Amino acid sequence: MPYVNVKITREGATAAQKAEIIAGVTDLLVRVLDKDPATTFVLIDEVALEDWGVGGVTTAEYRRTRARS
Repeated sequence: MPYVNVKITREGATAAQKAEIIAGVTDLLVRVLDKDPATTFVLIDEVALEDWGVGGVTTAEYRRTRARS
């Protein structure tokens, strides 16, 4: 009974995009690990940009820094 937690930044992912992520992750586990899709759980958490950091800074600051490079 796999459980996969996908975390994305809260930037307007549509219901259709989330459904595609759920279907894709489920299909991957079925194909690679022969898991039963009926007992495969996928949860999507949306996180505010200010609550997500990379390289010691918020995602927004990281993106600003990268854009200047």
